[in-house]
Amino acid sequence: MFMTMQKKLSFLSLCLLVFLTTNALATDIPKLKPGLWEVKMQMEGVPNMDPVQQCIDQNTNSVMQQEAKEDASNCKVMVVNRAGDKVTIRSECKLEEMTITSDNIFEGSFDSAYKATIKTHYNPPRDGGMNETSMTLEARRLGPCQPGQKPGDVIMPQ
Repeated sequence: MFMTMQKKLSFLSLCLLVFLTTNALATDIPKLKPGLWEVKMQMEGVPNMDPVQQCIDQNTNSVMQQEAKEDASNCKVMVVNRAGDKVTIRSECKLEEMTITSDNIFEGSFDSAYKATIKTHYNPPRDGGMNETSMTLEARRLGPCQPGQKPGDVIMPQ
């Protein structure tokens, strides 16, 4: 199934909004163990995307968290609860006239795998009347980065 250009742009802007609200949380999520990580993303109502891989090291973790702080200047974390391998976070971001509230659950060891469930509410609703999205991220450490890969390198599906 092929997406029209307008649907692709809408999907990309929706991913950006989810990214912004998730970035607000990055400082509250444990750092990942260095190595090659694979992330699968599923969003309600959107065809499954192929997994993305990224080479992570301690510096990449720190840089991502620092950039998240800078990118999330219009966001605030309202609630953070930690219990064992589970982190629950509620955040709110302002993007122009829109308020984006996000409820997030991160579960896992973060040294080998984690799962994130992200539910986002938009007020007022986004273009087309969309007022809520639901997304699941599943990530796992594949092992050390491949020869020739540098920390921060991202392998996108073809």
